Amino acid sequence: MGKALHYSSITKKIIMSLAGLFLTSFLVVHLLINLLILFDDSRELFNQAAHFMVTNPLIQTFQWVLFAGFIVHIILGVVLQIQNWMARPVKYEKKGASEQSYFSKFMIHTGAIVFIFLIIHFANFFVKAKFGHIEPITYASGTYEDLGLLVVELFSDGGYVAFYVIALLLLGFHLDHGFQSAFQSLGLNHSRYIPWIKRAGTAFSALITLGFIAIPLVIYFS
Repeated sequence: MGKALHYSSITKKIIMSLAGLFLTSFLVVHLLINLLILFDDSRELFNQAAHFMVTNPLIQTFQWVLFAGFIVHIILGVVLQIQNWMARPVKYEKKGASEQSYFSKFMIHTGAIVFIFLIIHFANFFVKAKFGHIEPITYASGTYEDLGLLVVELFSDGGYVAFYVIALLLLGFHLDHGFQSAFQSLGLNHSRYIPWIKRAGTAFSALITLGFIAIPLVIYFS
């Protein structure tokens, strides 16, 4: 990681883009598992899936790869932003098209808020699941830790739901711009297909955001 910080800005952007695209796999899998809790009042499907995720050695190994991806993405994002600030001590009179994009200007800010949200979210779920005591629940299929109950209890708190929804909206904007920027950083910015990449990025970001937001809202208002 230390060696990567000495790479050129273009190389840093490529590495950060690849890490960001890699992390989208985590979002998709995480969302699909979380949605199970909305279709089964007994929470059995969710608890079975959660049990499989925390007991499968391959997935547990992959989990640390994901954490490494988060760290690389965050560190390089901060380094690139600092380099941009240092390279432009005085604002240009006429801003470029990329700078005119509101969320392009504030990617580092939305990223920082999302990072704070992830720390709180992991503390509430990951840390409790790993190191806390989770009450067991028994079904015909077996006995599992009732992680679904932990989800329901947290999403019964209106304050936490509001914070979660706001953070996910910011994540959606971060994803939308980041998805497009990643492909441009990788050199895939031909005028013929970049509009399709932008549409795909917006559609993906909207589906991920709405999917995650639906879970706490349905639980809280049910």
